[in-house]
Parts: sequence; structure tokens; C-alpha cells
Amino acid sequence: MFEELLQDAVSLSLLGALAGVLAVHLYSILSFRSKAKLEPPGPRSLPLVGNLLQVDLKRLDESLFSLSQTYGPVFTVHLGPKKVVVLAGSKTVREALINHPDEFGERDINPLFYDFNEGHGIIFANGDSWKEMRSFTLTTLRDFGMGKKLSEEKIIEECHFLIKEFEQHKGEPFNSATVVSYAASNIISAIMFGKRFEYDDKVFQEIIQTNVDTIYLSGTAPMLMYSFFPWLRPFLKTRKVIMHNVETTKQHIRNLIAELKETLSPHVCRGLVDVFFTRIENMENENQKQHYHDDNLVNSVINLFGAGTDTTSDTISWSLLFMAKYPQIQDKVQEELSRVVGLRQVQTEDRKNLPFVNAVIHETQRLANIVPMSIMHQTNQDVTFHGYNIQKGTAVMPLLTSVLRDESEWETPNAFNPWHFLDGEGNFVKRDAFLPFSAGRRVCLGEGLARMELFLFFTFLLQRFRFTPPPGISEDELDLRPVVGFTLHPTPQRLCAIRRY
Repeated sequence: MFEELLQDAVSLSLLGALAGVLAVHLYSILSFRSKAKLEPPGPRSLPLVGNLLQVDLKRLDESLFSLSQTYGPVFTVHLGPKKVVVLAGSKTVREALINHPDEFGERDINPLFYDFNEGHGIIFANGDSWKEMRSFTLTTLRDFGMGKKLSEEKIIEECHFLIKEFEQHKGEPFNSATVVSYAASNIISAIMFGKRFEYDDKVFQEIIQTNVDTIYLSGTAPMLMYSFFPWLRPFLKTRKVIMHNVETTKQHIRNLIAELKETLSPHVCRGLVDVFFTRIENMENENQKQHYHDDNLVNSVINLFGAGTDTTSDTISWSLLFMAKYPQIQDKVQEELSRVVGLRQVQTEDRKNLPFVNAVIHETQRLANIVPMSIMHQTNQDVTFHGYNIQKGTAVMPLLTSVLRDESEWETPNAFNPWHFLDGEGNFVKRDAFLPFSAGRRVCLGEGLARMELFLFFTFLLQRFRFTPPPGISEDELDLRPVVGFTLHPTPQRLCAIRRY
């Protein structure tokens, strides 16, 4: 009897142990599946290379946009060993950046961007230093009339210099990209340094050219690979070229700042640099004061100088190309300008009475898609978004290509169509899916200034010139394919600017 009870007990113990093992196994399976459901989906990745074999680094934004059609508006992609959560589509990007600005508000600083600024400045910085520099810069830009009358006066003055440059070509074909970049840069220069530069100033030209080269090279395949595989650093010639450009620019900016510091006056405030030094002298809060040092000033100026030049000048260049490409739209722009403004000087307040002109400018920004992948963000805490768990410190890409070409938002997403921004009666309408400046905590600081620049530069030029392809070339032959770097700018080509009156 005892032996039978012992055997039963052993059997029950074995059965219990087996049941326990099965329960643990089942729990681990369910837990794994539950966890898998909570993480954003994505294509299966390979060791080391991740999903790099499934994307085209020459147009990474388009590859990711294509993947979003399969994996949805929130998905994971592994770029080498780097895990990135991609946000696709207007509603998803707006929800993340606007409704969850704190959770998605940090900047993911890749190795190249750290090489640029080492955590200083505005664009490639985080934490208290970034908050202080952003607040200081935004306040100063507003004090200097960003988007207001004072800015308008500076832009109109620069428009006249730009027109003279266009006139010198007497209707013959030329590439206007360089001189347009000089004009755009002089607006931010006036705010930074309190002065504009002559277009033939060698230092000014070198600053602009190194900035253009650096922005282009930063988005090329070798530099994308460096972002994913930092150990490639010693083998990349492109990085050496970029860093030479960066150091050249920094030295020019240091020299300009030194000149301003030597002539600083308590009675005259020329620009942001003067405000920076005055702030140091009058500041009593030591916690704030620790952020007001040379590295933050130099890098903040370079950030503003570069961002304030490249995106604005590229957009203007795209707008002129679109006008030459689509002469019937140019006709409507110039008809509206002639009817509403005539021969007098255009002013910012005219914008409300120029709905078609305004629509053309907005459509240029939408289709040009200057910064297709934005600048990557990073979660600063664990986030649950769209039912998925995204861990703290995860790189997040708001894919602006998917916003500006969202088929659910735009009637003809891949065509130049100003009627996207007009109602049935021809009135201008705002669109929620229009996010060329991004959104949330990292929205472009100079958005108001950029909008004013685009409107005034475009209207001044279209009021005075008709843009056409060179003789012997048809509109159909004009190339709308972009040069792909960190930003997308037009393929270099010549246009004729023919005086209208």
C-alpha cells in the first residue's frame, strides 16, 4: 500500500513538474507574442546590416515611404545596427510631434552631427543647453522683427540687390542658384551680425560654398553609412572633406564675432551676437550663464546661418524652375500680381490679396520637399504610441516625404498643383498636412522669417521677370530630378530671366 502511494506521489510530482514546464513555456510564448505585438512591426533584419539591403541609400526617404505601405504608419527599420522607428503619414507625424512634443522632442545626434557641434548650438543639441540657446535665439529673432516690419525692410532692400544681379544677364541663360543663396544668406546675416555682405566678398562666398558642400555631402551614402557604423570614421574621405569645411566656416565665424566683440557698444545693438555678449554682462543667474560660452555662440550662429540660407534659397530656386516648367501657371501668377499690385512695390500685407501666388509658393515647398527625412528625433522616455511600445533613447524619424506626398491628403501628390491650396472660389486654404518646417518642439525657429522671405523674393522676381528655358530647350526638357544630399535642391540648370517692363 505504501509503495503504491509512493508511486502515485511520484507520478503526481512528475505530472506537476511537467505541467509547470509546459506552463512556463506557454507563458514565455505568449509573453514573446505580446511583446512582439507591442513593438512597432517592420521588415525582418539581418545581422550587422539590418535592413540596408532593402533600402536605397541614394533615396532613403522614398525607400522608407515604400516600406510604410507594407508595415503601416509606425514601423521599425534597422539601418545597420541602428534601430529607427519611422513615423509615416500626415496624421501620425502630427500626432507624435504636436500631441506628444515632450516624448518625441529630443534630437538623435548621429556621429557626424556630433562631430559638427559636439553637443553645442541649437540644431544638434539636447538638454538644458539646447533649451537656453533656443529660448535666447527665439526671443532675439522676435526682438529683431522676425516676420514683422523690420524684417520686411531688410528683405525688400535685399530684393533690389538681387534684381540688379538678374538684370546683368540681359535675358541670357544663367544659373541663379548661387546669387539667390547670397541674397537669402544676407537676411540672416543682418540679424546675426547687423550687416549684409557684398556678393563679391570672398569670405562671404567661401562661407556660402562650404555650407552648400557640407549640406550636400552630409546626406550622401558614405555619410549615412558613417551614421550607422561609426567605426568607419578613419576610412571615409568624405568626412575629412566635411570637417575641413566645418573648421573653415567656424574660423570665419569666429573672426566675424571677434570683430563685433571689439566694437561692442552699450548704446548700439547690431544683431544677435551683440545681444549674446550683452546678456553675459547683465546676467546674474549662474545656472543660465554657464550656457553662454564661445562654443554655444559659434555653433548657434553657424546653425542659423546654414539653415537660414540653404532651405530658403533652395525653395526660391525650385520656384523659378517650376515657373519655367509650367508657363501657364506663371501666367496666372503674373496676371494676379499685375491686377492686385501693378507696378508698385510688393509688401507682405499683399499676401492676403494674392491667393494664387500664395498657393504657388506653398505648393513649391510641398513638392520640393527640401528636408525629406527631417532631422531625426529621439524619445526621452518610454512611450506607448499607436499601441506600440517605444523605448527611451530610440531614434525616431518623422518622414516628411510621407507627409507632403500623403495620398490621403493631397489630390495629386506627385504633381505640381497649386490648387491643393485653393478652394472652389479661388480662396487660399491652409492644409494640416503642410509641414515643410516640421512641427512640435523642434519646429524650424525661423519659420516666420522664411515665409516672409519666400513671399517677397518670389513676388519681386515674378513681378519683373518672365522665366523661360534657354533657347532651343522646351519646358518638357527641364529636369525636375533633385540633387540628393541632406536636403533636396534642383539639378543645376540655366534659365532666362526676361524683363517684363
